[in-house]
Amino acid sequence: QSQLVEFGGGSVQPGESLRLSCTDTSVTFHYNTISWFRQAPGKEREGVSSIGPNGDNTYYADSVKGRFTTSRDDNKKTVYLQMNDLKPEDTAVYYCAVSRARLPDTWWRVESEYDFWGQGTQVTVSA
Repeated sequence: QSQLVEFGGGSVQPGESLRLSCTDTSVTFHYNTISWFRQAPGKEREGVSSIGPNGDNTYYADSVKGRFTTSRDDNKKTVYLQMNDLKPEDTAVYYCAVSRARLPDTWWRVESEYDFWGQGTQVTVSA
């Protein structure tokens, strides 16, 4: 059973950057799809980005395209979310999630497709 631990959250000003990381502390790491979700106060959780095996097939929410980049290092059992040009509307708790399935663009936002979730890390963007 995987245990996902997220790092990198914090408070920044608009326009600044943060890099989130999510590490699987279990012995094995055989997940095809790794995604980031976020939940802002009073809103439903939404998909932010997704990455397939070997770093191919990356998908992003329209609201973060061109600003966020996801990557993975399977040797380190870690996935990253580089967030640039952060905006106040990016304020949320960010969660990583892993799936053994190879989820295409039409499915990566479906939360029930994921096997394990991290505990979440807070990102706050304010002037």
